[in-house]
Amino acid sequence: MTRRDAASAQNLTGVWDGTYSYGSGTPSVAFVATLIESGTTLTGTTHEPCTIGGSSDEIMLATLLGVRQGQAVHYEGTLNADVTEIEGRWSIPGDGSGAFLMIRPAGASQTIARKSTAKV
Repeated sequence: MTRRDAASAQNLTGVWDGTYSYGSGTPSVAFVATLIESGTTLTGTTHEPCTIGGSSDEIMLATLLGVRQGQAVHYEGTLNADVTEIEGRWSIPGDGSGAFLMIRPAGASQTIARKSTAKV
């Protein structure tokens, strides 16, 4: 594997399936996260069923912005060695905290390409 291939395999860009909970005794909430890693910056979105104040067939959307330092993903998460799981704790001041786990299949890192069109 070349250095570039190894770096690409370590990239977090891609679609991740996850769950989070508000603490012991509460049911987990499933979500899908789309992450884009550029340098040490992580951006992306999550989609999950509405569990607060809405209809269960509604989808909630959140945007993500974070930082990765080696195997640590801030939001108190740790990346496993084969870059297929991120596990940790989330917290929102005044709104609670709990655990989360995000999983993607091995080798599922994706390259996001930006296409531009030039008019002549």
